[in-house]
Amino acid sequence: MATDPGGPSETGHGPQVPNGPGIPASPPGQEYDPPEPAPSKPSSRTGRNLPVAIGVGAGLGGLVLLTLLTVKATFLIYMGAAIIVALTELAGAFGKRAIAIPVIPIVAGGAAMVTCMYWIGAQAALAALALTLVVILAWRLPGGPSGYVKDVTAGVFAVIYLPFLATFVSAMLSPADGARRVLTFIILAICSDIGGYFAGITLGRGGRHLMAPVISPKKTWEGFAGSVVACLIAGWLCLTLLLHGHAWQGLLTGAAAVLAAILGDLVESMIKRDLDIKDMGTLLPGHGGILERLDSLLLVAPVVWLLLYLFIPAG
Repeated sequence: MATDPGGPSETGHGPQVPNGPGIPASPPGQEYDPPEPAPSKPSSRTGRNLPVAIGVGAGLGGLVLLTLLTVKATFLIYMGAAIIVALTELAGAFGKRAIAIPVIPIVAGGAAMVTCMYWIGAQAALAALALTLVVILAWRLPGGPSGYVKDVTAGVFAVIYLPFLATFVSAMLSPADGARRVLTFIILAICSDIGGYFAGITLGRGGRHLMAPVISPKKTWEGFAGSVVACLIAGWLCLTLLLHGHAWQGLLTGAAAVLAAILGDLVESMIKRDLDIKDMGTLLPGHGGILERLDSLLLVAPVVWLLLYLFIPAG
């Protein structure tokens, strides 16, 4: 006689049915009581550890003040170290897509460009840039024709994106009032980030309006408004108090700086999306990599240098 699988067993209880993969069967007459799930850790709305991020930012800013307000030429060492780290992050990101950039020639040529701009002038810095490009073309030749154009193009991009744009910081630093010029430039770039961050998490509570969702899903028009307000105020104060300029010059400089800073953020986000990576690095807790902190500074530098060159005579 066949046994009814749904009927009672010899013990008078129903059959022991497994509770699922990896879960032991319930003893006769008892039901399996699954354990309580572990409580998940609360996460911030922005996904970053704000106290740690503030601490790291304060440390970086302290080094800026220490170098600029003591022996201003030491700021070049600080900036050069940041550029080298950012270059290694960029090289690692390119490497994930089988793109090899010549780090050694770029570091050597970048150092030459930055120092020449500070100590000698623009013509020497331009000559250093040209020689660096020549070396990049020659450096890749032993690797053969496969991928030559791709690697050389990426190398040229890296030179322009990092050390060449950094030469405009050297150009701001070289005059007698260079420390105040560079401090103005850094304050404007930082205010764009801070204003955008706090406006994004406050004004965006009722609904976020994305600025460029395909490029940067976290960039909002609310954050952009905060960046504009912060940079306009910072530009007005810095140019009138630090550089003895006019209020309208400060407002114009702040407006141009915020546009350049937003563009820098979007460009770096586009690079990461093209390379299919989340962050360029993990060196700075709460921030990511060095390049995440330099993205807006890199594009703000030539814009602020040009406006200060036109508005404020070097002194």
